[in-house]
This record gives sequence, structure tokens and C-alpha cells, in this order.
Amino acid sequence: MAITVKDQIFSLETANTLYQMKADSFGVVKHLWYGEKTGVSMEYLLDYPDVGFSGNIYEAENDRTYSLNTMPLEYAGSGVGDFRVPAVTVRHADGSQALDLRFQKYFIRKGKYSIPGLPAVYAEENEAETLEILMKDTASETEVHLFYGVLEEADVITRSVMIINRGSMPIVLERAHSLCMDIPDGNWDWIHFHGRHTMEREAERTPLFYGIQESSSTRGTSSHQQNPSVLLCERDCTEKDGECMGAVLMYSGGFQTQIEKDQLGQTRLVMGIHPDTFSWQLEPEQNFWTPEVILSYSANGMAQLSQRFHHVIRHNVCRGAYQLTKRPVLINNWEATYFDFNEEDIEQIARQAAKLGIDMMVLDDGWFGKRDSDTSGLGDWEVNEKKLKGGLGALVRKINDMGMKFGIWFEPEMISEDSELFRAHPEWAISIPGRKPMRSRYQLVLDMANPEVVEYLYRSISKILRDNHIEYVKWDMNRSISDWYTSILPAERQKEMPHRYVLGVYELLERLTDEFPEVLFEGCSGGGGRFDAGMLYYCPQIWCSDNTDAHERTFIQYGTSFFYPISAVGSHVSAVPNHQTGRITSLETRGTVAMAGSFGYELDLNQLDQNEKEKVAEQVKAYKEYQELIYGGKYYRLSNPKKDDLAAWEFISEDCSKILVQGVAFRAASNVLRHRIKLLGVDATAIYRFVKGRQKEEKLSGKALMTGGILIPAIKGDDVAFEFYLEKIEEC
Repeated sequence: MAITVKDQIFSLETANTLYQMKADSFGVVKHLWYGEKTGVSMEYLLDYPDVGFSGNIYEAENDRTYSLNTMPLEYAGSGVGDFRVPAVTVRHADGSQALDLRFQKYFIRKGKYSIPGLPAVYAEENEAETLEILMKDTASETEVHLFYGVLEEADVITRSVMIINRGSMPIVLERAHSLCMDIPDGNWDWIHFHGRHTMEREAERTPLFYGIQESSSTRGTSSHQQNPSVLLCERDCTEKDGECMGAVLMYSGGFQTQIEKDQLGQTRLVMGIHPDTFSWQLEPEQNFWTPEVILSYSANGMAQLSQRFHHVIRHNVCRGAYQLTKRPVLINNWEATYFDFNEEDIEQIARQAAKLGIDMMVLDDGWFGKRDSDTSGLGDWEVNEKKLKGGLGALVRKINDMGMKFGIWFEPEMISEDSELFRAHPEWAISIPGRKPMRSRYQLVLDMANPEVVEYLYRSISKILRDNHIEYVKWDMNRSISDWYTSILPAERQKEMPHRYVLGVYELLERLTDEFPEVLFEGCSGGGGRFDAGMLYYCPQIWCSDNTDAHERTFIQYGTSFFYPISAVGSHVSAVPNHQTGRITSLETRGTVAMAGSFGYELDLNQLDQNEKEKVAEQVKAYKEYQELIYGGKYYRLSNPKKDDLAAWEFISEDCSKILVQGVAFRAASNVLRHRIKLLGVDATAIYRFVKGRQKEEKLSGKALMTGGILIPAIKGDDVAFEFYLEKIEEC
């Protein structure tokens, strides 16, 4: 069994890890261990002195060493003597906020729990076990249920919390985090992923300092600026060696990750919905579920940790027909035409794409309502037949007759003031009564907390999908949210709206993906502004960034790879000079970088010369040959592009028989040695033959590839791509 209980010690075991806690004689649930398997109780490590100004629970009497303020807790309440960051805060009917949680009982079930209205890891009954620990406040009827999902073979543990009001009066949740984990020992670095629009998920590694450090978003989305993921690693941890643990929040709204290094050098990690844009009133017998956190640990470096997250997200988060199968190579018209197009322009792009082996034509923004710029039309999801003469159906049929699939862009959550929808329902746009709303990109936000809005969007979008043979939807969301106010809630409950907004988005996505399971949904929020595991539950790929510059994409895709699988990364070859940076890179380099993702094109292929068109056809063919390895193989980062002179990455099949190494050398220099890159995860006992990138007859041992490495070709110019493909031919 993955979950065992003995003497009130709860041991959660995966293939390689142990997560352990204990309910002590006072009912306090202490966190004991998260790390490698030990085979014993780790309680012997808990040895605490009398620390001044650390109060003691009443039941401990004169034992001044027993303090909630010093010991590692499994889920920390507030207002009862633990002065570190709390996981949960409740305001009771009398206005007090104390919550002293004590163990009551537990349940173990086969299979994995689910969460009503929220995305969560799923598993077959024989793949997982669930532990539920019931805790109760000592002075009120507030219950806190801790849920743990143990996916033994995946080396993953999930966390969620359900809070129930068993009293006779309403209570208000003012903080309800999903994860609380105290780490009693270790010299930890913190890696988080910051950024901005067009430069998302920049990895930053810094030693923990005494006090509180935080990454968070109050923008209504998980945001370009911070990602709802966190990695803690020992100071000497590398890609292939050392201890590290990671956590990903499956949530697409405002979030908070706080890490506190306390007075004793211990580390507390809490993670969940951001309390600045959250509260929730619980009536008697009502419950509230927190979003889920996916947790994993590695004793063998960050590459192994990343691979565990990649696997569980692909196999137990993503859903639908394209979860594990090959994806179509697509062409998107956005950077080719922007809003200025008609059906002939789209047909011309598609016709050329079909000749080059591209599988799908995607019609981006501008096909609906009065949408000739980004100042109007959002919300009017009806075809503009002035642009598309004969309607959408006629265009789709023409594209299908070329042997191509057809996809389309929506931005469901937004509304333009210059739209028929706004004129009919101005109250559906988020704004505070008596205040002018904050515009962003000339648009307002629909109140997704309002069931009428969700129903309208469902009817509008499902009609388009039902009436036309559409096989792909790009779901965009192009602004942060402010002016939080909804007409469906009274004044004292307005802080519920941000979470209700996210629930409304999830409800709409669930209805559409359930009705149209064969459609490939791709998430987008100005590119990577909502790149999170919550969206991946509905959309197995997400447009990684609006920045399509190949050089800068190496940084963005590097940071994204720490938690999110390569199959989830929307990445395209675009025109040069690049529309975001003005940089000119070769078609080879743009193609190599885009292959580390779902791959496609975003340019007018008719503007290419014959030689370039032939290269595109070669790229499409190569990607289709590599796609199974890129999606299903193990991924390794072979360099840090922020520190090194190159970006390099590797895909290797599970049986180590096939290896694809790709990368970009950033700058040429005179009189220098060639770059050398060492491979990871290779079968050291095997002989590999170069199929591409070196002379075909050249052979090297796996040991040589990992210890000596490969010399990349001498480069001339900047941002030069390289690629090696190897196959195992024999054992040493």
C-alpha cells in the first residue's frame, strides 16, 4: 500500500519518496519528513528547545519546549501562537480569527479524490490512493479536511483542502491555502519564474533569507509576471545531482506562494489562492474546496524532478483526443495579416501551406462582428460575412478540400464597448458602480462569475463549433483584471468574485471540451499569461508567449520546461525581422527552437522564396518524424541560456535508443574552441551512431557522450542552430 498508518504516524510512499506526518498526543499534526525513503519514523529528528517568546498550547502545561511557533506543522492555523505565515484564516461570527486545528480521524480510499468545479489530477483506481485527515478547531465547529492523493509510480503527491462549517452561524474564509509544508532542515535555494508580457517564466535562483519571500499574482490570472510554481533545491543541486522539491498549483487565477525561513532556520512553504483578492462566506453545513497542488521530490537533481512533472501533467492532467497523440502542424494567419484579410487571403495561405505538408489552417482574430481592429467587436461571436463571403462554413469546406484541418480563435472572456453585446448587456462587463472602468487593450472583461454570461458564451461558441467542421480552438485572454465587482453578490461578499470568475471559466471550458472532445483546445493569454496546470486540464497545449523571436524564446522555453511538458508549449516559426524584437534569425534557427514545442508557422508562406519553402517542407517532415520522441521522451536541459553562450536541450526515448539534441549558439567569436555539450540520461553501456549532425558512420559510447560530450559545429554569425540525432546500435 502507498499509504500506511501506525501509532498515528502517516506514511505516504511513492516509488522513490516518503512523505510522513504524525498526530501527536495533543492532536497536533506535525510534519515529519519529505524526501527519500527511510523505512522508519523520522520523528526522532524533532528536538526543540525552549525558544523565548514562543508560546505554548494550554494542554502542554509547563512544557515550554512544546510550541506551535517552532515545530513543523502539517497545516497551520492562525491566531493561536504560531507567528509564521498561516495556511488558513477564518473570521468567526463573533469577529475573532483564531483557528487551532486538532486531529479527529482519517480515511484511506482506493483511487484519487476529485474536486467539484476545479481541475485536479485524475488516475485509475489502481494508480492512486487517497488519504483524508479530518481536523477540527478546538473552540468552533469549523472542520478542515486535508486530502492527499498518492500516485505511487509517478512519484507524485497531490494536496487539497476542504473546509466545512458545522456551526449554526456563517463564517468567512479569509485565507485558504492548498499547501502548507514545513521543512525542518536544509540549506535551500528558491527558484521562481518571473517575467512580463513577451518575456515569461524567467528562472531566478536565490538563497532563502530569514523572513518571508513571495511570488504571487493579483491580476485575476496566474499572470505573465509570476508563475504558480515553485522549486526548492539544496545549495549544491544541479540538473543531475542533489535534492530538490517542486510544487505546482492547478489554478488559473490570482495566487500566492510564500516561503518563510523562520527564527530557527526552518522553511515553511504555503501556496494557494491569493488572500488579497479572496474571501468566502460559508453558511452552516457548506464547504469550500481549495485548488490542488501537485508535489514531487527528487534526490537526483532538477532534470529528474522536471520529468516527473512532465509525466504526470501529460498522463494525469491533460485530457481529450490529443492528450498523448501527435498534434497537427499548423499555420496561423495572425502575423501574416493581422486584422486585414478576406477569405481569399486565408485560402492563399492555406493553399501554400498544404503544398508544404502543413496539416491545419488557423484563422486568428478578426473573423467576427465588426472586428477590423482591437477596439471593437469582442463578444459578438457571429461571422463577419463582409470579410468571409459565403460565411465560415464555405471557407472551412475549401480548407478541408485542400486536405487541411481548420482551427479558429476566440477571446470569450472579453467584451468591447463598441459591440452589440455591450449595447444589449452593459451590466455584463466588469465595472464598479459610480466609477469609470479600467480599460486594457481597449477592452473590458465579462463577468464570468455571472451564470448568464457563461450560458451566453456557451451558446455562442458551441453554435460555431457545431455548425462548422472546426478541429482546433485557440482560447485567448488579453488583459489583467481590475475593478472587481459583480451584481450577483451583496456588498459584503464581493471578494468572492475573483474566485467565482475562475470557476465560471472552468465551467465554460468543461462544457465545451465535454461536448467537443475531438477538438484541440489551445490556451492563450497574451501568450503565456495563463500558463498553468489548471488550464492544461482543459487545453493540452498553451501558446507559450507572444514573443516569437527565436533567440528570446530559448529563455522562455527554458523556464517553462522546469514544470510543464514540451507537448504543452505552443511554439511557431514567424517572419523576420521579428515583429516583437526586429531581430533577424535564420529559418533553420527559428525552426529548431519551435520544434521544442507543439510546432507551427505564423507568417505568410507566399512571401518566402523557393529555397525557403523547401526548407519549410523539410522542417515539417523532420518534426513529424521527431514528434513522438519530443512529446514522449525524457527532456533534459543541457545548458542555462542565461549564463552560457548557448541554449541546448535533449530528448531521449524511454528505452534510451533514440536521442535528439538541439540548440542555438548565440554569438560567434574568433580564435575560440568549439562549444562542447555533455549529454544526460544516456545508456552508458551502449554504442550510438550519429544519424544526423555528424558523419553517419561516426560512433560514440554512451559514456563518452555523457563525460566527454559532443563538439558542436564551428559557427559563423549569431544565433546559429545545431542538431544531432543518434540511435543506439549495440551494447558496449
